[in-house]
Amino acid sequence: MGRVLALTLVLTLAMADSGLCGADLLNQGMEAYKAKNYSQAVDLLGQYLKARPDDAAARSKRAEALAQMDRHADALAEVEQGLARNPKDVTLLMQQGALLVKLDRRPEAIAAYSQAIAAAPERCEPHRERGEQLSHEGDFDAALKDLNRAAQLNPNDSWVFYKRGMVWFCQGEYDKAIADFSSAIKVKPDGPWPYFARANIYRHHLNQPDQAVADYQEGCRLGHPLCCRELEKMGRKIEK
Repeated sequence: MGRVLALTLVLTLAMADSGLCGADLLNQGMEAYKAKNYSQAVDLLGQYLKARPDDAAARSKRAEALAQMDRHADALAEVEQGLARNPKDVTLLMQQGALLVKLDRRPEAIAAYSQAIAAAPERCEPHRERGEQLSHEGDFDAALKDLNRAAQLNPNDSWVFYKRGMVWFCQGEYDKAIADFSSAIKVKPDGPWPYFARANIYRHHLNQPDQAVADYQEGCRLGHPLCCRELEKMGRKIEK
C-alpha cells in the first residue's frame, strides 16, 4: 500500500511539473509580452518550449518578442524551429516572410508567402504580402494578380487597396491609384497613409492643389507627420 501511495505521489508531482508549471510559464510569458517586458517573455517562453517544443503559438510569440527587441535574425531562427515541427502553420509562415523582408531577403520572403498561400489559399494576408513584395521586385503583373485576389478574399482590408494603389502609382496609372486609395479610405477612414499617397498624386501629378491640401489636412489630423510637413512646405495652416 505504501509503495502504491509513493508511486501515486511521484506521478502527481510529475504531472504538476509537466502540466501546471508549464502552463504557468506560458501564461507568465504571454503576460510579460503584453506588458512589453520582451526580454522576460523570451526567457519564460524559452523555458516553456524546452518541454513543449511543438507549441507553434508559443514559438510564434517568442519570435515576436525577439523581433520587438530588434533581434530579427534570432526571431527568424525561432520561427524556423517552429516550422521544422509545424511546416504548414500559416502564422509562422507569415512571420517568416515578414522577418525575411526586414532582413532584406525579399526573394526568400516571397517564397515563404507562397508556402502560406499553398497552406491556406483562401486567406487574404499571404496574397496581400506577396503582392507587395512582388511589386518591389518590379513584377507588377504578378503583384496585381495577388492583390486582386486579396481584394476578392477580403474587401474590408484597407491595406490591400493601399498596396494595390501603390502598384498602380509605380506604373503611372494615377486614376487607378486614386481609386484604390479612395477605397482604402472608405474601408478605414482613420488610416492616414492613403490620404498622404492620394494627396501626393493630386499635388505632383494631377495639378489639383486644393484636393491635395484637403488630404494632407486629414492625414495630419490623423497623426501622419509627413502630411503636416507638406502643409508647411505649401505655406498652409495646419488645422487640427
